[in-house]
Amino acid sequence: MTSGPVLFARYAYPPNALGYCGPDAADELLERASAGSDSPELRRLAQGFEGAWPYLELIAHANGLADPLASEVVEAYWVGNRLLDAVGPGLFRESVEGRFRPRLGVADWAGMDAACGAGSRPHHGFHVFFVYPWVGLLRTGPSDAPLQVLDRCRIRWGQVVELEGSASGGGTALVRSRPLVWDGSALGLGETRIEAVRCPAPLASELPDARASEPAMLRPGDWCSLHWDWVCDRLDGRRLSALRRITMGQLALANAPARHVLA
Repeated sequence: MTSGPVLFARYAYPPNALGYCGPDAADELLERASAGSDSPELRRLAQGFEGAWPYLELIAHANGLADPLASEVVEAYWVGNRLLDAVGPGLFRESVEGRFRPRLGVADWAGMDAACGAGSRPHHGFHVFFVYPWVGLLRTGPSDAPLQVLDRCRIRWGQVVELEGSASGGGTALVRSRPLVWDGSALGLGETRIEAVRCPAPLASELPDARASEPAMLRPGDWCSLHWDWVCDRLDGRRLSALRRITMGQLALANAPARHVLA
C-alpha cells in the first residue's frame, strides 16, 4: 500500500506547483513523493498545507488514529471512505466554526453551518465547494473562470483511453471524464469528453495496481483520480464509487437555495 505521506503528496502537488496552496517547495514535494517512501521531510511538507492539514487531523481524531497521514486518513480526505462517517455533524461543525466563522458575516456562516448540518464531511470537496468563493462567483458574474477553477480543483475521476510518451520520461494520458457544468442556477456533470492530463513517470510508475501484487504503469481502461491536470492515483471500484457518491452529494448541497460561501 502506498504510504500516506506519498499519497498526500500526489494529490497536493498539482495545486502546489501552481502556487495555490501549501509551502513554496513544489520541486521538493515532487522529488520526495517520487521516491515513494515515508520520510520526516515529506511529513513536514504535508503539515505546511494549512487548508488540508486540519481536516486530516480531524478525521484521524474521530477514528482514534494517532497519525493524520495514515493512508486511510489521506484517502478519506482526497477520495472518500468509511472514516468520514465517524466525523459526525456536530464534530465537523465545531471544527469548521473554529477555523472559518471569524472570517464570515452572519449570513455566510449560516450557509456554511447549514452545509455542515446537512451532511458535509471533512473531504477536499467541502473546501472546494463550501469554503472557496467560486460557487458564489458563479451566481454574481461571468461563470467561465469560476467554473474552470471548480472543475480543476475538485478531485474528479476519469477512464484512461490512451497513454502517450515513454515509461522513463512520463507523458500524457488521454482520459474520458465528465466536466462540471453550470446552467445559470445549478452545478452538475456534463457529457463525457476526452481530456489530456499529465502522467509523469515518477508518479505513474508507482501507481498501485488493484489487479496485481506489484505496482504497474497506468493502462488504457483503468480508472484514475485527477487533480488539476495531473493523474494522482489509480481507482479501484470501491474508491471510484466513493468519489462519485461524495461528489454528487457535495453538488446537491452546493445547489441548495441557502448556499453561501466566503466572499
